[in-house]
Amino acid sequence: MARQLITFRLGEQSFGLDIMAIREIRAWSPATRLPHVPPYVAGVVNLRGTVLPVIDLAARLGWEPANPTDRHVIIVAQVGTQLRGLIVDAVSDIVTAQEEEMQPAPATGSDAVVPYLEGLLALEDRMVMVLDLPGLTADAVLPEAA
Repeated sequence: MARQLITFRLGEQSFGLDIMAIREIRAWSPATRLPHVPPYVAGVVNLRGTVLPVIDLAARLGWEPANPTDRHVIIVAQVGTQLRGLIVDAVSDIVTAQEEEMQPAPATGSDAVVPYLEGLLALEDRMVMVLDLPGLTADAVLPEAA
């Protein structure tokens, strides 16, 4: 069965998310920081009157936190009944992948990214890490989106 993934970049790495979870892609806007949240939570932004929690995806994956500029974007994704924003460097494209093309993430020991991976997809010119969105946001204590 084929799946469509939206691919995006964090630094030199390519990632993918199931397109059915994506609600919109919006230009970067500064987030309002919140007290007592994990360091990977960049804050909240106003999404047409709704408070949207925003996660610094690089920081969440254990990498150097992003220093967002006008070139960054926020991917608004549906996680269960809630919306979450993910700060990424740039959106690349949409790819169609067959389930049998998806390979499991290798066991690497201490790699902080692997627990959040659904699998890997080898494309002609790059390797795309397909993120497990529910797992990525499971322990994030964030305000409910209204």
